[in-house]
Amino acid sequence: MKSILLLLLSTSAMAADYDQALSLPKRTENLVFRDRLKANWLPDGKAFWYRVQTGPKAHEFVLINSTTGERKTAQSLKALGLPEQEALKSSTAKIELRRTSRTGEESGLKFINQLDADVDLFWVNQQGEHIRYGGIRAGAEREQHTFDGHVWLITSRTGEHLAIIEAGPLVQTLIIDGKGISKAKVEEKKPREAGFRSPDGEFLVMSEASPVTRRQITIVDSSPKEGVQPKLKVIDYIKPGDPLPKPQMVITHKEGRKIRVPTELYQNPFTESGKLDVTWSPDSHEFYFDYNQRGHQLYRILAADAQTGAVRVVVEETSKTFIDYTHKTWRHWLHTTGELLWMSERDGWCHLYIYDAKTAKVKNQITKGSWPVREVLYIDDARREIWFLASGLRKEEDPYHLHLCRINFDGSGLQQLTQGDGNHHVEFSPNRDFFTDSYSRADLPPIHELHRSRDGSLVCELEKADASQLLAAGWTMPERFVAKGRDGTTDIHGILIKPSHFDPAKKYPVIEDIYAGPHSAFTPKDFGRLLNQHILAELGFIIVKLDGMGTNHRGKAFHDVCWKNIKDAGFPDRIAWIKAAAQTRPWMDLTRVGIYGGSAGGQNAMRALLDHHDFYHVAVADCGCHDNRMDKIWWNEQWMGWPVDESYARSSNKDDAHKLEGHLLLIVGELDTNVDPTTTTQVVGALQKAGKTFDFMPIIGTGHGAAETPYGSRLRMEFLVRHLKP
Repeated sequence: MKSILLLLLSTSAMAADYDQALSLPKRTENLVFRDRLKANWLPDGKAFWYRVQTGPKAHEFVLINSTTGERKTAQSLKALGLPEQEALKSSTAKIELRRTSRTGEESGLKFINQLDADVDLFWVNQQGEHIRYGGIRAGAEREQHTFDGHVWLITSRTGEHLAIIEAGPLVQTLIIDGKGISKAKVEEKKPREAGFRSPDGEFLVMSEASPVTRRQITIVDSSPKEGVQPKLKVIDYIKPGDPLPKPQMVITHKEGRKIRVPTELYQNPFTESGKLDVTWSPDSHEFYFDYNQRGHQLYRILAADAQTGAVRVVVEETSKTFIDYTHKTWRHWLHTTGELLWMSERDGWCHLYIYDAKTAKVKNQITKGSWPVREVLYIDDARREIWFLASGLRKEEDPYHLHLCRINFDGSGLQQLTQGDGNHHVEFSPNRDFFTDSYSRADLPPIHELHRSRDGSLVCELEKADASQLLAAGWTMPERFVAKGRDGTTDIHGILIKPSHFDPAKKYPVIEDIYAGPHSAFTPKDFGRLLNQHILAELGFIIVKLDGMGTNHRGKAFHDVCWKNIKDAGFPDRIAWIKAAAQTRPWMDLTRVGIYGGSAGGQNAMRALLDHHDFYHVAVADCGCHDNRMDKIWWNEQWMGWPVDESYARSSNKDDAHKLEGHLLLIVGELDTNVDPTTTTQVVGALQKAGKTFDFMPIIGTGHGAAETPYGSRLRMEFLVRHLKP
């Protein structure tokens, strides 16, 4: 009877611990102040105002003279001598944040930025994290591939939340106008053939391709909302190695004459749609199009003569591993001077080059050094200047921190215009004479400053965020840590998160939150509540998150570790980092180490128990792409190459299922259209065949990111607690 009573008391106490942990989001909501602002510039371009939150239910208006830095505050715009504006209601309205909770069929969003300022685009993933997908320039348009149900956030360059959108099943065109966001129209998915007209109307270019059989997968909706009988969903889903269309460019002259553009220089393009996009020269003499050869080891910009169809190479990139075509093939045409600005990793780092577009020769390399250009923000054609974001410029600072820089086309005059030790987001004044700079770190709340654009000099500090009430509510500041990776020389950067009831005299199990997707890096560089990690920490864990080799933004050699080697996932660096952290933190118990992740992170989490079960003991793998032959083509061929070879089998969790040691929980959403859910069930079959003990939980009626549903999240927590015993 006594043992039963103790069990009941223990169960009751753990339930209370879960409830306390899960209450963290509500307990810590709206407790950081002066952390966001949006500059509203007055017509003369010499002053601006903003609204800033100063308390849970308090705010003030601030007027800044950008020339002198003079600051005035008041409780209303009228008190500042400014007219009340109807637009204020929408521009300062609180945006209701939500996260992606499902992944439906492929879809798209087209954004039209009608503002006179650039904006940033973020995908809000299942964990509520904001994954940056670049920017949308002032007055520009952008199309973004997505899935039905995915949530996207639009912010100003200083982090002000402008709008949040949930993608639907059809492509939507959305206008960003400072009043939230409005839907312009709903478009059906476009046909695969597309025409491109010349500036003088004399020519029409078509991209033609013979149809190929497109793979389809069938998903069973076992418990549909309507009725009781299961329903089948059949969707197009192209996988690595599947046939792709091979388009040919066809020029139609105004009088009807057709010229088929020879394909010798673009015989095997990587294109799912069969479409090749075109840019015309202003004089309509020729047009330009990209050729990304399947396998991602050859990339060209080609020029075709509109009269004859003759094709020539303007730019050619080659790689023995892969070309990161989704992030590092930026270009800017300078038609008036016959030049082209181009981005390349040919010297081992992502840098900018200027080409003579007629001779196809590099005139000069613009940026140089052991650091990458991360994003080009603005080109001043008249001054022949480039404004861009770069990282890794200072050895003493985190190499992922973004900084604003400017350089001349000839490579002279490089200036780093932001200085604070943090990750920087900038927004220019309408005349570009000034910029607001917001920077933060995982362990530093945001600081906002006003700078002069010409030399980066500080005009004044605008705001310094106050997180004291957040800390008082029990939220703990992440700790940054750096240790050497597998080679003993490369710095690996990560963070640790402790529970609010942390006691250095105790021992705590360690859990790694992993996502080793090669397309980016994932350790938080901006300040945020990191709720998923903190909720787990509250149960008595130390949570760690870091970026090992094989991830992006640290140079080509660092990145290339992933090539045909997805299973590596940076584990030698991760294990070395965690061991180094524990050497000076005796409260980290490395006899109890767990790991969890979703999607690519799900593949990584299971791989930890296949190859590294001497270190990791418990894993929760959600919606993992456990076999790269089973997942979508565009992501997997980018890193694993084409044709499909034995490297795919070497990285397959299914093929290596017999190696499993430790406690594994597999989670999958039965309606996942992002990662084919049968990649998880095939792993289940392989584990059963190998006689392995494990846990498996399909989440009914749920898509990608099933472990982020309330049920899946609680299940993950209970599994980690049961086996790691905090």
